[in-house]
Amino acid sequence: MSDDPLPRLRAICLALPEATEKRSHGEPTWFVRKVFVTFAGRHHDHRIAFWCAAPAGVQEALVGSDPQRFFRPPYVGGRGWLGVYLDVPGVDWEEIAEIVADAYRTVAPKRLVAALDDAGPGRPGGPGP
Repeated sequence: MSDDPLPRLRAICLALPEATEKRSHGEPTWFVRKVFVTFAGRHHDHRIAFWCAAPAGVQEALVGSDPQRFFRPPYVGGRGWLGVYLDVPGVDWEEIAEIVADAYRTVAPKRLVAALDDAGPGRPGGPGP
């Protein structure tokens, strides 16, 4: 696999029900009616990362527990969004998939969240193993 994390992040995002990709502010961004993840490929600080919606309290907990991997992104951090660095050693892609699924659940319509939850682990649109 390439060292470029974008294809893997893209695959995780687009596996979710009715997720779409568009460019926003020059970066690949994933929507489920509203934005749930945006790629940040050296756009602001020369780091490779993504920003995502997050449930209440998650940003503070993750940034506080591991600031080498998580951060408060500019512009949207005040609304609780989470920044996740992808240019660190040992990226845990299962954890990334969970974080992305939580971002999706935060903004998706209830019927799509139900579809995601009904799909179950290992099925298209469902959380990974």
